[in-house]
Amino acid sequence: MSLTGFCVMVMGVSGSGKTAVGKALAHALHGQFLDADDLHPSTNIDKMSAGIPLTDEDRLPWLLAVSEAVNTTFVAEKPVVLACSALKKAYRTLLREHITAPLKIIYLKSSFEQVHDRLEKRSGHFMPANLLASQFEALEEPDLAEPAITAVDANLPIDQVIKDSLAALN
Repeated sequence: MSLTGFCVMVMGVSGSGKTAVGKALAHALHGQFLDADDLHPSTNIDKMSAGIPLTDEDRLPWLLAVSEAVNTTFVAEKPVVLACSALKKAYRTLLREHITAPLKIIYLKSSFEQVHDRLEKRSGHFMPANLLASQFEALEEPDLAEPAITAVDANLPIDQVIKDSLAALN
C-alpha cells in the first residue's frame, strides 16, 4: 500500500510503541521515517536522563526542529511517518501549523500500568520509567475536534496496530 502527500504522526507517551509502530507503518506505506526523539537538544536529553520532566519552554525549540525535519524530508510522492509524543493539543497545533504537508495523527493509547511495564524492561533510552507519571499528567488525549485523529490500542500485537492504522488512514 502506498499513500502519498501527507505526514503521519504516531503519538503517545514514552513507551507506547511510537518508534516500533512508526517504522513498521513507514515500511508499509513505502515512506520515510523520522523519530522526534533523535531531534531533542542535549539539554533536553540531560534533563530527562536526570529524571526532570520537560517544560513547555523546553519543548518549543524541539517541536520547531521536528517541523523543520519533516518539511526537509517530505516529498509529495512519499509520506513521512513521524514518531513524536506530541502530548498536548498545543504541541499538535504547533506541528500542524509548521509542517507544510497535511498532518494525520495516530494516537497510541495505553494505560499507565501497561506502559510502565514496557519502560521497566526497555534499555538504552534516555527516558526513565520514573518520568512516565509526568507524561500522563501532561497528556491531553486527542478528541474528535482535532482533524485526522485516530486512537489505536497500543497493546495489540504490532501487526494489528499497523492494520488498524492503515485502515484509519484510508
